[in-house]
Amino acid sequence: MNAEPSRLIDRLNQYEKLMRLDKPIGILLLLWPTLWALWLSAYGTPSWIIVWIFVLGTVLMRSAGCVVNDLADRKFDPHVERTKERPLAAGKVSVKEALVLFFALVLSAFCLILPLRSTYIIGLSVAALFLAASYPFTKRFFAVPQAYLGVAFGFGIPMAYAAHLDMIPAVAWWMLLSNVFWAVAYDTEYAMVDREDDLKIGIKTSAITFGRFDVAAVMACYAAFLAILAWVGVLVQARWAYFSGLAAAALIAGYHFTLIRGRDRQRCFKAFLHNNWLGGVIFLGIVIDFWLLRGVRPF
Repeated sequence: MNAEPSRLIDRLNQYEKLMRLDKPIGILLLLWPTLWALWLSAYGTPSWIIVWIFVLGTVLMRSAGCVVNDLADRKFDPHVERTKERPLAAGKVSVKEALVLFFALVLSAFCLILPLRSTYIIGLSVAALFLAASYPFTKRFFAVPQAYLGVAFGFGIPMAYAAHLDMIPAVAWWMLLSNVFWAVAYDTEYAMVDREDDLKIGIKTSAITFGRFDVAAVMACYAAFLAILAWVGVLVQARWAYFSGLAAAALIAGYHFTLIRGRDRQRCFKAFLHNNWLGGVIFLGIVIDFWLLRGVRPF
């Protein structure tokens, strides 16, 4: 009598793992740049309806991205130690189920933006969907697919500006470029964990492309990321709180160097996860900048 509820719970658990809801780091790495843009585009007073739409949309689109990634990699994942137990790789979820889940997530995300009544946002959402769905396939031919990931993960930036301003100023594109460098940095740390397996199965990653210069490349990308955000601060006339957030992020990046320089798998993965704090201190600097220095209440 309890078989049916038990089976349903098992299916839901497998779908949760397929969407990586049990590993929220991807959501956070998507969310931080979006929050930076929401606050900067609204001069510290974002519409809370827009904020919630973007937060929920981030969760849905990241989940959809994980599903399509596992669909694309279902023949590779069984050969990688870290991914061999993923639901599709282990045969616990069928391809048909994964496709239905993917389209359900995408449709839900699309319905979220309809209250904004903006054909501009709808057009950008189509571009965002294309980026998310096509990213997994770039690992077949692109030497640094992490750069493409940076565009996909940062596309909430121009969308946030469009939602508040109905236009995309130059500062949004600078922020998107900064996110590309950040994504290359943190996802190279992630790729350093799987380098040996990735070499065996023949997919391309920045960790393989950079080779023995991987640590130097990560730190150079962090430097470029923070330098571009400093230029963004100049463009928006930010003051000490904003730049203090960038300084704190630079210290965190320095800590990541101590983690990855030995190329130990566990420490590289720890550095990857720790990027959540880097994104958070930048957001905190933006919020404090508007709150203390411009008289805007933070929440």
